Parts: sequence; structure tokens; C-alpha cells
Amino acid sequence: MNRNRITRLIGIAALASAVAVGTCRASTDKQASHTLSLDEVVALAQEQSPSAQAARHSYQSAYWTWRNYRASLLPSLELSTSPYLNRNTDYVSLGDGTEAYVRHNNLKTDLTLDLSQNIWLTGGTLSVKSSARRLDLLGGGGTTYNLQPLTVVYSHGLLGYNGMRWNRRIEPLRFREARKQFAETMELVASQATSYFFNLALAQTNLEMAQQNLAAADTLHRFARGRYDIGTITENELLQLELNKLSEEANVLAAQTALNEAEDLLRTYLNMPSDESSLSVRIDTVVPQFTVPLDEAMELARQNSPDIDRWERQRLQSEENLAYARANTGLKASVYMQLGLAQTGDDIRSATRDFRDEQYVSVGISLPILDWGRGRGQVQLARSNLDLTNTQIEQSTMSFEQNVVKVVKQFNLQNRRVTIAHKTMLTAAQRYDVARRLYVMGKSTILDLNSAIGEKDSAYRGYVSALSTYWSLFYALRSLTAYDFQWRLPIEYVYE
Repeated sequence: MNRNRITRLIGIAALASAVAVGTCRASTDKQASHTLSLDEVVALAQEQSPSAQAARHSYQSAYWTWRNYRASLLPSLELSTSPYLNRNTDYVSLGDGTEAYVRHNNLKTDLTLDLSQNIWLTGGTLSVKSSARRLDLLGGGGTTYNLQPLTVVYSHGLLGYNGMRWNRRIEPLRFREARKQFAETMELVASQATSYFFNLALAQTNLEMAQQNLAAADTLHRFARGRYDIGTITENELLQLELNKLSEEANVLAAQTALNEAEDLLRTYLNMPSDESSLSVRIDTVVPQFTVPLDEAMELARQNSPDIDRWERQRLQSEENLAYARANTGLKASVYMQLGLAQTGDDIRSATRDFRDEQYVSVGISLPILDWGRGRGQVQLARSNLDLTNTQIEQSTMSFEQNVVKVVKQFNLQNRRVTIAHKTMLTAAQRYDVARRLYVMGKSTILDLNSAIGEKDSAYRGYVSALSTYWSLFYALRSLTAYDFQWRLPIEYVYE
């Protein structure tokens, strides 16, 4: 075996050893790193991010507000008692017109069962009561019972403001808005997680490119030194290559710092604990291929966006404020009616015989005569606020529809932009390889090589940026329409 063959075998063995060491090191780094895909990042964000948790708490608050409103429409049954011991001296008027201090010494006890129902159509309250009262005159004064087995009470504000009727229109709208808002917020959480994902992906890309550029710059610098020694390049070109190497070393340090910051931001947003393992992301270069019809997206956005319900709720609340102002300005009347049976006796038996009818009716009327225009001013203010709300709703609706159109058009074009960016990245990488070979053969200048390096890096960043824009538009479209155009399914989040 000749000497050259032995040298080649030794070189091959050294190369294999180096590859094995590098593979082992890469495997160790991989075990110490937690790699996530975009789908995994989105799932984690929607499950445990602070924004998702806040959305759940907000929806939970709206849910219990809705439950309380529904409960207010149902009958309520209440058992109450208020025993009262009176052993003090009061200044009272006697039956003959004189006044004197009288010593009280009695015990009053009672028990009332009250079944009441709000009547939303009229704004009144209907109650059915049954009560028993007992009066004990302490010190041997005797005992008296008063029984009211059945009492029907109805109170109603006439010609006034009916808050229950307005609540019946507003509260269902408010809860529907909360359900849609929860779905929209979860998609916005996915969009924000996508932004942090691609920030880290771009930081990883920058670090990889900086490391590759540093390795290439170091190789070219050592190669150029050999050419300089034999006089085929100038000292100026050698110094330029040395500057390129130093610049790439600085770029590696800057890229590592940016990577650490991007990793910390993603970890914080996902509410992940800090540990020794690093966090990295894995980019899927395949994007869904579909086109969104503009008319369909607009119709779905009008049906599913919480903004539409919120604007309708704001309009109803402004109309409610106007009705309230009008009710407090003109004639106001109220009626209170009480019908029932009652009896009083010295014992339970006598108090349960021959119940007597009892009726009590009260009507209240109020008509402002002179208020110096205050009531009229409140009405005008409420009407102005209603006009302002309607104007703002019209402007917001136009902006909303324009935003839907913009997002749909941008999304339909972004797929093509991703394809172009991918081809640009591949072409720039090929041009860099050609420029590097030409420079090594001495057929191009260092300026051409630096230009190729810059174009390669810019094209790769442009491709990652195009992917980031695509997925941001993807989730923005889902948040606007609450619809998955990829699988043609509505987006629903069940959280009870």
C-alpha cells in the first residue's frame, strides 16, 4: 500500500470520526431542546396562555350574568321572619289628643311565605303571600294573633320606564355577543401565537445563516491566505475577507442574543415554565391551498362577528336611555293593589275563623310643572347620543366590511407570494453556490460574492416572512368569520 493511499485512508477515518462526533453532539442538543410545530404552539396558546385564560374568565362572567337574568324571569319563593322585642319608652300621642311617654313591653314575631313573579310585558311585579303574626304583651298582657292566609299584591309603574322589557331585548344580545367574542378571541390568541412562533423561527434562521456564513468566511479567508502567499490576490482583498470573517462572528453573537429574546417571548406567551431545555420551532413549508370567496366571507362575518352584536346592543342601550329620559320628563303614574283575607284573634282557633276580605289600592301621579328645561335637556342629550351612536355604527360597519375585503384579498394573494418567495430562496441559494465557486476559481470579485451572500440571506428571511404573513392572515380570517374555509366547517368553542 503506497503512502498516498494510506494518507487518504487516514483522512477518510478522520472525516468519519468528525461526522460521528458532530452527529452525537447534534443528537445531544436535540434531546436538550423542546421543538414545537405551529399547530402545537397554537394549541398550547389556546389552552394555557394568559390571554386565553382571560378570555375564559370574561366569558364565564358573561355566562353567569346571563344566568342571573334568566333567573329574574322565573318565579321566586322566599320565607322571611323579623321578630322584634320592644321594651323601651316612647313619646306618643294619646287618643284624647294629649301626649305622654309610654312604656312598651311586647314581643312581635312573624313568618311570611312570599311567591313573586316579575311581569316583563308591563314591568310590574305580582306576589302571592301567606303570613302569620303574633303579638305578646309581656307582663301578663295577653297574646294576639293575626293570620293572612292569602294576599295578592300587584305593583306597576304606569306611563313610565319599563326596564324589564328593555332587558329582554338587550341581555340575550349581550350573551350572544360574549359567545362570539370568546370564539374571536381564541382565534386572535392563535394569531398572536403565530407571530411569536415566526419571530423565533426567523431568529433561528438568522442564527443558522450567520453560522453558515461564518464557516464559509473562515474557509475563504484561509483559502485566500494561501493565494496571497503565492501572489494571486492583493493584500486589500485578503483584508476584505478578514473583515468579512470578523463581521460574521459579530453577526453570530447578535443572532444568538436575538434568538434568546425570541425564545423567552414565546415561552412567556405560552405560559411555559423556564427550564434548562431550550425551546425551538419547526416550520412546515406546506401551506393549505384554497381560495376564499369574498361574498361568502362577508356574509359569514356579518353573522358571526361579535362586533355586529355589540353595535346593535349599543344602539338599543342608546334607545333605552332615550326612553328613560322621556319617561322621567312627562306624566308619571304608579298603582299598588293588594287583595287578601285576614283575621285577628286571641288564639289560633279564633284567628282562623271567618276570614275577612281586605283590599288596598294606591295610585300615585306625578306631573312636573316647572323644572327650568332640565327634563327637556335630558331628552335632547339622550337623542343626540342616539344619533351619535348610529353615526358611529355606520362608520364602524363600513370599516369592518372594508377590513373583511382587505383580509380576504390579501389572503387569496398570499399563497402565490409564498410560492414566489420559496422559488426566490432556492434561486438565491443556487446563485450563492455559483458565486462562491467562481470566486474560488478566481473568476469573480469579492464584491460579487458579498452581493450573493446578502441576496441569499434576504431571500431566506423573505420566505419565512411570507409564511408568517400567510398564517397571520389565515387566523385573522378565522377570527373575522368564525369559519374554517380550509375544511368548510364553522368554528365553535364550547366552554360551560
